[in-house]
Parts: sequence; structure tokens; C-alpha cells
Amino acid sequence: MSFRMEKAARKDIDALCVLMTDLAGREISSEDMEDRLDMIEKSQIDRLFVCTEGSLVVGLLGFRIRENPEEVSRFGEISAIDVLPEYRKRGVGRFMMEYANQQARKLGCKGMWLVSDFGLEEEAHQFYQRLGYQTNGYRFVMLF
Repeated sequence: MSFRMEKAARKDIDALCVLMTDLAGREISSEDMEDRLDMIEKSQIDRLFVCTEGSLVVGLLGFRIRENPEEVSRFGEISAIDVLPEYRKRGVGRFMMEYANQQARKLGCKGMWLVSDFGLEEEAHQFYQRLGYQTNGYRFVMLF
């Protein structure tokens, strides 16, 4: 299999809607996805990539840089990742995670991190652990 990574573009909106709907667990419309692409285009830290096999979008990767003032360092963050169900366990996720690592190294980061929801221990969390990620805390959230 030959996967490729490229910056997400307007031509990818339909495929991105399918992947983001799967990731979010709720319908993501074309308008919602266009708003997200607009936000990412304006962002200094966010990037959105698609993983393709031939002309088919098989995965998405959100990536950002996080600055750490505690020790004046940078980390790469995987802000979103999803693979079409029929492409899971075929190396797409591993390929995208390695791509994120390469981006982080190129941008002078000392490491990578990501946040994953509860309830994904059987699949996603084990995948991240096999790649060398370790659990190191909790995220606390307050919604307004």
C-alpha cells in the first residue's frame, strides 16, 4: 500500500465530513467542515492533513504545535485522527502518527502528545501505547 499525506483542501470536504462525523459521533455538515477549514487556515498553530491511497481519502490528521512555558519547549499535538473503518488495521494510523512525529521533529519539538476519550481503551489507547505513548495525567474541562 502506498499512502500519501497532503494538506487538506476544499476538494476533500466530502471525505472530511465522513471522517469527522465518525470521529465526533455526530453529523458534520459540509458547512461545518468549511468553517473548520477556514479556522485552520487562519491558525498559526493548527494544520489538517488527509491521508490518501491513490485518489481516495482514507484518513485525516489534525496536528498542532504546543509551546510549553514551564521549560521553554515545544511539543507536537495530534488534535484529531481518524481512519475509514474499512482501512483500519492496514497501517494507515501508524503511517499518519509517524508523519506527525516527522512534522514535530522538523519543527523543533521535544516530543508528541494527544488526548483520547474514555471508552477507547480496547482499540485506540492500546494502539497509542504500542507506538510508545504513555498515560501521564488527566485533562480537566469546563464548558461555557
